[in-house]
Amino acid sequence: MQDIYPSRHARVAEFLPRLDPVVHGEWSEDAPVGRDQAAQFDRDGYLVLEKLFSDEEVAFLQGEARKLLADPAALDEETVITEPGSREIRSIFKIHAQSPVIARLAADGRLAGVARFLLGDEVYIHQSRLNYKPGFKGKEFYWHSDFETWHVEDGMPRMRALSMSVLLAENTPHNGPLMLIPGSHRRFLTCVGETPEDHYRMSLKRQEYGVPDEDSLAGLAHEHGIVAPVGEPGSVVIFDCNIMHGSNGNITPFPRANAFLVYNAVRNRLAAPFGVDKPRPEFIAARGEPQPIVPLSGPLTGQSAREQRAA
Repeated sequence: MQDIYPSRHARVAEFLPRLDPVVHGEWSEDAPVGRDQAAQFDRDGYLVLEKLFSDEEVAFLQGEARKLLADPAALDEETVITEPGSREIRSIFKIHAQSPVIARLAADGRLAGVARFLLGDEVYIHQSRLNYKPGFKGKEFYWHSDFETWHVEDGMPRMRALSMSVLLAENTPHNGPLMLIPGSHRRFLTCVGETPEDHYRMSLKRQEYGVPDEDSLAGLAHEHGIVAPVGEPGSVVIFDCNIMHGSNGNITPFPRANAFLVYNAVRNRLAAPFGVDKPRPEFIAARGEPQPIVPLSGPLTGQSAREQRAA
């Protein structure tokens, strides 16, 4: 397969044109987002859906997150990632396969329906995780484009994926909220440096390869600015796979938590990695035959996704 987004090969970073649409679906009156919202996602590369889930649903999700955090021994050991230099949990991966509650969240029509429209295809979960940024000890996530890593290390062919961050705690300007460079998704910034073997073992804690150079980052920030969407629990931040994003560390006493879901188009299933010999493990990047999501309606506090399908 031709590599139309080569990265980590040259000695100097460069900007390449984006060869894929941002919004793949054609807007109509029955679309799950408004015309202005679709236009904003196309222009800026992100969208915030305020208070998408009710207080009862938020409490239900928060309870599940607390349960998972309290008993990591009950989870697949390799999916639990700790903070660099401490035993604090940073992320729990493949969480939709380990929690019926998160599986139901991933299938919810308020999320999966929007993903299907924006990606113009049936969708499946490429990656899922719970992200924790504990008070005082939560470390930063450095600037990066998800697609650069998913393309080089996982074999995602095209820019036809997106992420949804479901806020489980209030995101304030101070507790390390997601930061985005709006408009940066319109070009592909290559990275420099050969990828070490089993890079994921290091990068899930602190990424040092597949990160943009400072000069290019500065140029993007001066051209487009930086935004940090904040919001109450139950809000959702949707962002394009190629937008430049990151977050600061959390030195406040107020923890930050979110359920993170990556939807990929079925027709964009993973191929062989474009920049490494061995793909990352399944818990980071779903391989094999995609299982399209059937969007579900109704409150999260009802039946699990499996029970609803059976009904």
